[in-house]
Amino acid sequence: MLTLYHTPLSINSRRVWVALLEKGLTFELKELNLGGDQFKPEFLALNPFHHIPVLVDGDLTVIESFAMLDYLEAQYPTPPLMPTAAAAVAKVRMVQMATLNELMPAVNPLTRKMMGFGEPDAEAMQKALKQGSLCLSFFAAQLGDQPYFGGETLSLADVVLGTVAPWCEQLGLPLADHAALKAWCDRLMAREAWQTTAPTPEMIAAFRERMRQLMAQRQG
Repeated sequence: MLTLYHTPLSINSRRVWVALLEKGLTFELKELNLGGDQFKPEFLALNPFHHIPVLVDGDLTVIESFAMLDYLEAQYPTPPLMPTAAAAVAKVRMVQMATLNELMPAVNPLTRKMMGFGEPDAEAMQKALKQGSLCLSFFAAQLGDQPYFGGETLSLADVVLGTVAPWCEQLGLPLADHAALKAWCDRLMAREAWQTTAPTPEMIAAFRERMRQLMAQRQG
């Protein structure tokens, strides 16, 4: 039995959740309260680094979301989320890694401002907007006129970038500047897996309040 330990507002968790749904797998969700559940002995036995997500499949425990995606693709290959052509595989991997290593770090100042966790200085904001825009241009070029990054069907690139891209508008990075990328994102948002895993406004508001309280405690 597959079990995913997660929290709904985690992008790292959501990409695995989406993959499980897209593959039509039967699994159990175990939601953690990151106010302390991640430090309980039973969870530390699964992941000594006390991070989510964690995927358990029988006797196997997998940490790190990208490792989970690779495991699911290898262990449950139908329907496939990886193309077979060499160039398409390279494109999928590039989009995955550029999302992780370029886009997500670049937009940290924008994310902090959006969530109400402080006001980054103007220089940091401009740098974030510039780097974020560069990332979107790169992704648009990789997508071209295809419906998905791997071609005609969904791939792990869509799963990874597609759980980050919907936030871009709120961060001040309009996808509408890249028509094909905006259409791609709308296509994903119409899929059941994205609708099922989308955090509600109430979840986001509650998270903001918890974080404000934590920040106030630290400052006090």
